[in-house]
Amino acid sequence: MSLVTKDQLVQKLNPIYLPHEIEERILPLAEEINKLKKEKNAVILGHNYMTPDVFWGVSDIIGDSLYLSKMAKETKAAMILFNGVHFMAETAKILSPEKKVLIADPKAGCSLAESITRDDVKALKAKYPGVPVVTYVNCSAEVKAETDVCCTSANALQIVNAVEGDTVIFLPDEYLAGNVKNQTSKTIISHPGRCMVHEMYTPEDIKSAKRLFSDGLTVITHPECHEDVVKEADFSGSTSQMVDFIRQSKTNKIMLVTECSMGDNLRAEFPEKEFVSTCQTCPHMKKITLEKVRDALLKEQFEIFLDEEVIRLAQKSVNRMLELSYKK
Repeated sequence: MSLVTKDQLVQKLNPIYLPHEIEERILPLAEEINKLKKEKNAVILGHNYMTPDVFWGVSDIIGDSLYLSKMAKETKAAMILFNGVHFMAETAKILSPEKKVLIADPKAGCSLAESITRDDVKALKAKYPGVPVVTYVNCSAEVKAETDVCCTSANALQIVNAVEGDTVIFLPDEYLAGNVKNQTSKTIISHPGRCMVHEMYTPEDIKSAKRLFSDGLTVITHPECHEDVVKEADFSGSTSQMVDFIRQSKTNKIMLVTECSMGDNLRAEFPEKEFVSTCQTCPHMKKITLEKVRDALLKEQFEIFLDEEVIRLAQKSVNRMLELSYKK
């Protein structure tokens, strides 16, 4: 089962795609993929940065990386197809090593994840012995294996404040580290990693938009943006926190300072609100298409394989994150 019926899917896609593309390409592929899921006892996890045809058309579970990590661990399906980038599929494999985990395109990487290696983490641990390492989940399984606890943009501050000591090594996103640093009393040791999408935004982007829409504009940023960008915004949060904020907010004109497809997906979810596009696109996320999703399921290709020792060590840091995030 997908999240929506055929009629609901058409309604969500109409503002974004041409009618003939919906009828001739999207609907037949979505129907084929949803049949394959049933045949193979598979579940599809869809990150918020997927294009709307993938996000709404074939995803069983949608959300940010924290929620999808949790659901990857809890799903009863024999197979997981992760519609996101490579490190996300690795995280699903870490949490469900007995399951077959697929990704539609193994070249769907991440500039942030590629900014740091396992040896980099070892070097920092040697330089700052005893200092706890908090690592953003936007990293490889090998990097996760060297960390004490992972975090996401939704729980970064919570995790940093939860670990012992007054100093924390926070990896690999220097902008997220800067935004956390502004909210905690702890000393943050960071690493020069950045998201190729969020580093493109500047404070002037927000200032000029507010001048243009002087009748009222609410600006929402992702904390992977530079702290000067975040300071200009009305709200900053993870993709799931953005959704919650918009759902609860009375504002009707919104500018999202994040990856482009997030705006398309929210435009479909909140048709009564006006979204001002800023549109910086992640080329890695855009490698995931319906055609590739279909082929991955049909051929059961591009399976994620990880070293057993890496899985064992990485499980500790990811499970610790889930424990701290969802503890009662």
